[in-house]
Amino acid sequence: MDDLSEFLSLVKQNVDACLDRLVPGAGIEPTRLHEAIRWSLFAGGKRIRPALVFASGRVFGSPDAKLSATAAAIEMIHTYSLIHDDLPAMDDDDLRRGKPTCHKQFDEATAVLAGDVLQTLAFKAIAEDEVLPADIRVKLICLIASAAGTPDGMVAGQQLDLEAEGGNLTIDQIERIHRSKTGALITASAMAGALIGEASNDELIAIEKYAQSLGLLFQVTDDLLDVTAVTESLGKTAGKDVTSQKATYPKLLGVEGTVNLANELSDKACQALSTISGDTSTLTKLAEMVLNRKR
Repeated sequence: MDDLSEFLSLVKQNVDACLDRLVPGAGIEPTRLHEAIRWSLFAGGKRIRPALVFASGRVFGSPDAKLSATAAAIEMIHTYSLIHDDLPAMDDDDLRRGKPTCHKQFDEATAVLAGDVLQTLAFKAIAEDEVLPADIRVKLICLIASAAGTPDGMVAGQQLDLEAEGGNLTIDQIERIHRSKTGALITASAMAGALIGEASNDELIAIEKYAQSLGLLFQVTDDLLDVTAVTESLGKTAGKDVTSQKATYPKLLGVEGTVNLANELSDKACQALSTISGDTSTLTKLAEMVLNRKR
């Protein structure tokens, strides 16, 4: 996994530098808003979604320069969702990435506005990315907007998740929530890289299948960590899903059943890559990392 660690480190450096250029500095008015944005955006996230943009794009020969702005834009969307997800009206959490959440460090109104700005800046970044042809930029904006919104995107999944609290859901209902809430943006990340790399239709389908399994795997392991990890290692409040009576895989399948499901999803993700002729080893290693992650 040393090669993967180096890859993730390079992605983080690239994306953080791009984000620093795209997001107003903390000293620019309104300073409190920009400080809040940067507090959450540079809080030490793993940059998994940007890594998928780069890993997928490289499979199809895209240079990193064509991937950077889109990867940064997706990280902005992801961070906005975390800021809003932590609000008292949503999941009501005090800790994110080992630091106070945005609304705790600043205030609720500023946190709402910080999320709003990150969402708009994300689409601006892609629209103005002149290293990409205009038709690719339009496709990327449509892809990411669909993944972030409704009826099958992140926001729809969040609404379904809130409505499911305290309920007794079936495995299919839980999967529906998590394919939207977590999986949609992960899928869009991998597909964005493939689009920029001008993958064929068959290759795009293979990447989509890989990423759909990976996205669900990410949530399955997240559910497992909530019941098996401690707050200090997790970087957010452990046991929060149980306290909030969330619909989770361990609640329905137990820990052992959830571990089995995670292994099945990892295998399924890697098998989807078998039809692609390019080097997909980094994508495979990312699936292995998600399967075995500890935080």
